[in-house]
Amino acid sequence: MSDIEPVAPVPPTPQKDPAPALLFEMIRSFVTLAQTLNLSHAVAQLASTRQTVRRHIQQLEEAMGAPLFTIENRRYSLTKAGVEALPEARDIIDRGKLWLDGKTRHADGMLRLSHEEPNGWSFHQQQQPLSLIWDGGSAMMQAALQAWCMSRGELESEAFRAMRPYVLVYRDSPNGWICTEVGEKSFYTQWWGWTNARSSIGRPLKLFPGGPEFENMLNFPFREVEATCGVRLDEVVTQIPREEGGEPVPLAYKRLLMAGRYPDKSFALIAAVDRSTSVNIAGVDDSFLREMPLDAKVTFAG
Repeated sequence: MSDIEPVAPVPPTPQKDPAPALLFEMIRSFVTLAQTLNLSHAVAQLASTRQTVRRHIQQLEEAMGAPLFTIENRRYSLTKAGVEALPEARDIIDRGKLWLDGKTRHADGMLRLSHEEPNGWSFHQQQQPLSLIWDGGSAMMQAALQAWCMSRGELESEAFRAMRPYVLVYRDSPNGWICTEVGEKSFYTQWWGWTNARSSIGRPLKLFPGGPEFENMLNFPFREVEATCGVRLDEVVTQIPREEGGEPVPLAYKRLLMAGRYPDKSFALIAAVDRSTSVNIAGVDDSFLREMPLDAKVTFAG
């Protein structure tokens, strides 16, 4: 007989269960109930049943290991874990819808968004490396980035004063992003005219040209900059009218988003935009550059 003890087989490493097949629907139930805080209203909006919505919430809570709601006298309230989970859940729903429609993809690790309407309106947005600002980029955007660094993001800083006429400023609100300031020398003003540009102050993004689809697409980069308190560069190629009810006109521009602060230290999103001199979005040619109106440009005296 051999005196060598048999080696016991090594048990397999336990694997976590994969994400539930109905994860998207579970998150949709959570977001809808979080918005309404009323089970009956959530069920109606979802065209679902009370049992299904309750089950979805229970499954999410079990998977996340924390309650998302408290219930008192049949009234729902978000817990701390629910409040923290809600913004990401909303992003998953918004991005999921765009992804299913083929409107969002990644190119070289950077997010690309595309949308086209039958009436000719289109929107293509591609995140770009920040180095593009220095590689033959806009002098105004270079100055804006330098001013942002020197001002440490303080909107009222003397270091940022010279850039204020060239930027737009947004504030987050329960109704979405609200435009609080439009620079009189900004690209937005050059495109729409000063009178129309000023009317955008106080207007949420969903009421800008392009409507809710436009808001959904801008929401991703805006939220990223808000979360990271950093900067982000995007290239946009689109077709929008220059006047109310007008025909869509080709437009290509670069947009630098910067995390800023109002005097009360609340978050301010600063956008510096300038006309593109090249197109760096796969599948989109440079015909937009040739067809853009020549007067749609920023005259920067920096």
